[in-house]
Amino acid sequence: MVLEDAGTGTSVTTVTEAKTRSWWGWGYAEDAVAGAERAALVERVAALLPGQDLTDHQPPDPRQLALPATRVHPPNALAGLCSDDAVDRAAHAHGKAFRDVVRNLHGELRHVPDLVVRPETEQHVIDVLDWCGRAGLAVIPYGGGSSVVGGVEPRCADYPGAVSLDLSRLDRVIEVDTVSRAARIEAGVFGPHLENQLRPHSLTLRHFPQSFEFSTLGGWLATRAGGHFATLYTHIDDLVESMRVVTPVGVSESRRLPGSGAGPSPDRVFLGSEGTLGVITEAWMRLQDRPRHKAGASVHFADYDSAVAATRAIAQAGLHPSNCRLLDAAESFLNAGVSVSGGVLILGFESADHPVEAPLARAIELCRDHGGTAAEKTGTSAEWRSSFLRMPYQRDALARVGVVVETFETACTWDRFPALHSAVMTAARNAIAEVCGVGVVTCRFTHVYPDGPAPYFGVYAAGRWGSTVAQWDEVKAAVSEAIFAQGGTITHHHAVGRDHRSWYDQQRPEPFAAALAAAKSALDPAWVLNPGVLLSNTGSPW
Repeated sequence: MVLEDAGTGTSVTTVTEAKTRSWWGWGYAEDAVAGAERAALVERVAALLPGQDLTDHQPPDPRQLALPATRVHPPNALAGLCSDDAVDRAAHAHGKAFRDVVRNLHGELRHVPDLVVRPETEQHVIDVLDWCGRAGLAVIPYGGGSSVVGGVEPRCADYPGAVSLDLSRLDRVIEVDTVSRAARIEAGVFGPHLENQLRPHSLTLRHFPQSFEFSTLGGWLATRAGGHFATLYTHIDDLVESMRVVTPVGVSESRRLPGSGAGPSPDRVFLGSEGTLGVITEAWMRLQDRPRHKAGASVHFADYDSAVAATRAIAQAGLHPSNCRLLDAAESFLNAGVSVSGGVLILGFESADHPVEAPLARAIELCRDHGGTAAEKTGTSAEWRSSFLRMPYQRDALARVGVVVETFETACTWDRFPALHSAVMTAARNAIAEVCGVGVVTCRFTHVYPDGPAPYFGVYAAGRWGSTVAQWDEVKAAVSEAIFAQGGTITHHHAVGRDHRSWYDQQRPEPFAAALAAAKSALDPAWVLNPGVLLSNTGSPW
């Protein structure tokens, strides 16, 4: 299947034939970095981190791991939906963060679901929640498992058991309203299958996160995911018309409306709730016509501050580029293969209705006003796009050779960006020097708004096999403290999970925290839904 990569003027091919999902790392086992690609990657790392031990470590066979025995047994009516297979349980024990991958490589699976349950209907979801509520079993809603913040890890030691509720069999586009351009979609559908079902109607959801191939609509909604597009409709929130959510006390379904001022939005209660208040089973989503007009270019800058100023000018000009990614010099070199002293701004425009050469020309003009030089329309964009899709696989390959490599993202207002950027880069470099010795920190903008950017930082540092999780945790803590101190958000689009909890607790207002806890008690009286995410388990009777 070919998916349009909007804003770049080309397409991305997604292979849908049967492949084997990696239990321990990203994506498909068949697509792991190997051969010439691996040799080139190792060569670059050796130059970047001289002296690094690049011995490859193979992942263990999950069937050989001493997983704890299953503690629970489902009622007969649900038994056919449940799996206690070792590979299944291991694959649902962690998400896909660096620390998850490394722990899997070491065979360290301390928290494993007792069962993986795959409902086939909404009634099955209702029945599972009823059973788990009565038995006091923790329920971890699970979409594609691409969480990088501990959002699907069953850290539920105080509960008599834990169930991973895998929604992947709820994968249909049930109904399409071509007049209103909307569709009723089951929450367990993965990105490629969703777009494949919309394609005959010449419509698209136009939401393409990096995890697109391995994440689901319900996961996007539950985490308020950000898509590939840099401006305008950046978050999944913008595309929601109504939602249907199963809670332990009943089903919540909002009315389909283009907009409403009738009190607080019921959808906003569940958007970003990360499976703590209910299980999203369906949603009516706003669609768009598939784009026909595309144009893009890359602009090189000799000075980083000028590149930032040009990006802000474009974000505030009302041009709404689909792609407006600013790569700093290190990011440009490492992931796009381009050497510049300031940075590279990758621009893309698209429309289903009209040509887009004019807004592209105006964006380039704004860049020239800030010292930018437009490059060939092919080159950097294509290199970046290819690298973007391979990054998670390359991260896994580097984790296997003991390199500390991970990302963290935030958002802030434009006036605060210089101080935040300086503080985060300093904190990351100091932490790397202390715990790793040598490493590189990069920065790119993934999304830009009229009032601020969403910086996305990358870390590539020397690690010691057996210590890389602890090393990353120290770097992560230092960076997170710097982000918080400078007024940034602890996450722009990766959600809170369990790993961001301490900073999220500081970011949210206390009255809202009390309201959230009250909502939890009202909707999930037994406190069995995704314990430890967003809230502590203080209200749990278990």
